[in-house]
Amino acid sequence: MMEVIDSEAEQSRFRLRIWVVAAVVLLAFCLLIWRLLVLQVVRHEDLAERAESNRTAVVPIVPNRGQILDRNGVVLATNYAAYTLEITRSKVKDLEATIDELATLVEITPRDRRKFKRLVDDSKNFESLPIRTRLSDEEVAHFAAQRYRFPGVDIKARLFRSYPLEETASHVIGYIGRINQREKEAIEDSEDAANYRGTEVIGKLGIEQSYEKDLHGLTGWEQLETSAGGYAVRKLGSRAATPGDSLVLSLDIRLQRMIEQLYGNRRGALVAIDPRNGEVLAMVSRPAFDLNLFVDGIDQESWTQLNESIDRPMLNRALRGTYPPGSTYKPFMALGALERGARRTDSITQDNGSWTFGGHTFRSGHPNGPVDLHRAIVKSSNVYFYQLANDMGVDAMHDFMKPLGFGQITGLDVRGEARGVLPSQEWKRNTYKRPEQKKWYAGETISLGIGQGYNNFTLLQLAHATATLANSGVKHQPHLGLGKIDALTRRYQQLAQPAGIDLGYKPQNVEAVRRAVAAVTVDGTARGIFAGAPYTSAGKTGTAQAVGVGQKDKYNAAKLSEYQRDHSLYMAYAPADKPTIALALIVENAGFGAAAAGPIARRVFDYWLLGQYPSEEDIASVRSGQARLPMGQPRRANDIAVPADSVAVEGLPRKPLPDPFPAAAPADAAARPAAAAQKPLIPAAAAVGWVPED
Repeated sequence: MMEVIDSEAEQSRFRLRIWVVAAVVLLAFCLLIWRLLVLQVVRHEDLAERAESNRTAVVPIVPNRGQILDRNGVVLATNYAAYTLEITRSKVKDLEATIDELATLVEITPRDRRKFKRLVDDSKNFESLPIRTRLSDEEVAHFAAQRYRFPGVDIKARLFRSYPLEETASHVIGYIGRINQREKEAIEDSEDAANYRGTEVIGKLGIEQSYEKDLHGLTGWEQLETSAGGYAVRKLGSRAATPGDSLVLSLDIRLQRMIEQLYGNRRGALVAIDPRNGEVLAMVSRPAFDLNLFVDGIDQESWTQLNESIDRPMLNRALRGTYPPGSTYKPFMALGALERGARRTDSITQDNGSWTFGGHTFRSGHPNGPVDLHRAIVKSSNVYFYQLANDMGVDAMHDFMKPLGFGQITGLDVRGEARGVLPSQEWKRNTYKRPEQKKWYAGETISLGIGQGYNNFTLLQLAHATATLANSGVKHQPHLGLGKIDALTRRYQQLAQPAGIDLGYKPQNVEAVRRAVAAVTVDGTARGIFAGAPYTSAGKTGTAQAVGVGQKDKYNAAKLSEYQRDHSLYMAYAPADKPTIALALIVENAGFGAAAAGPIARRVFDYWLLGQYPSEEDIASVRSGQARLPMGQPRRANDIAVPADSVAVEGLPRKPLPDPFPAAAPADAAARPAAAAQKPLIPAAAAVGWVPED
């Protein structure tokens, strides 16, 4: 039976299929047009940038780091060129095999391989990376003869940081090191991210860290056209890197080295400041460490030795070490008493050698009889300042000492400054947890008057306060940065500093205290150190406990281990009438202030005011703690060579040291009579029989 075909229905179904196909085709075309619009219009800039980046590569050019100089142009940190063995990975077929082959020509240690692997992980394959640094001439020659065997490997010259004076002023100068992950993240989040592309090292400590932006310079770039395999085809453009500015410090590095020699292997710190402007002339922390250990990454053995040493050479004792100031605190207590009306200059206190408060007896050494403010400072009467502290109270002492900088951040332009402790009732409430610990007891106030108890300050703070006293109550912010030398013009420009702040002390009160501290070097505890000096100075010795000694026990250094013995301190300035230098120093666990600290101060003043550099005999005597007066033939400070280069900079404010030997004297030092070179300052018998005090 034949099937009847409905032609009309068939045509209808066919037309439907046509419309469906047409709709699908139209939709496909719409999607294609939409995608083209997105790619060609909406994402044009992004995709064009990607295409360009696939075709080209921008390689950063790291700038040369600026130098660090002392106030006389002596180079403290610089750069030197050395040969490096470098590999461009895109030109090497088998990287590991190539390194193994290279190791047969030059020494490549496991440490070199680890360092290279870290560089590989952080770089692109067309960049040249060092597998070995600081090649010797012999190693360069060995590789040059076999160079044809190593495509993609080459000898290049790179700049490395160098510290010519090694450990001299190491805590001040600081060092550079490889950028760690935390520093990398901080840089990426900062506005300097672009300027640090390609940079591998950054300042880690001291001036290198604090003036990082100035020393780093501006990164340049080189745009290369690359092939699909990552090979560089040609250079499209470039911008040269701008070297970092050189930084001039206020330090006199010859003075710094002299002080470090005087300390020898002893622990301690010294800060010397020009009271007229706050310039830090010397900032010593002993022991120290060789900065060059960190240039190419310190090895584990050296790091362990530095980090685990009982002497803690990595600690900047001048900036971060905190100590009780001992009797060096007394001149400031005296000034506070006059300013606060707690004492007059003629107020008398009976010093019988001890003082009792609340049933507790405070020792004071030998009796001094009736003492006024002047005599209390000169003879270092503890009883006078015990009573004064009790009368003033802890909060009044705190409020007076705070503007002087005790227990405060001074604002020195080096990071890491410790605050120390300037006690008050509020401080104790905020410091301790238990209710009985939060309460301030009257007996705790007494020892504060002689610089003991909770008092804990840095040597920088003590030197800063001493400079303020020397400058008649006008305080200048201490600073190490003196000026910058522009990398392009080589012009010197002094760094701006804040104006001095007048603390508003009454002139007669400041003068009374200044007369007393000047008398210390004539009639007081420092008389044996400065006897016969051709200049006037003012100072105060101090002895601070490292460990507590019971009131009924007598201090005996021989029965204590070295690290338990008292610290030796001294604060001073000179000349006494118009000071140009103020200092504070400590020799840890060295005993009386006049025995160890005072003799160092004498040599510092002789250098700065007379241009004298101590003899080798004298340096050895001071190191051993046996010296009082200078010994042997002093030398011209200007004649002492510093093992570093000097840079001639126009406008650099160099300080010429005086010539200790007039032109009329014989030119040959050996020809000078010993008496003319150094007159006997006190009779020999007196020198032998002198007993140090405080």
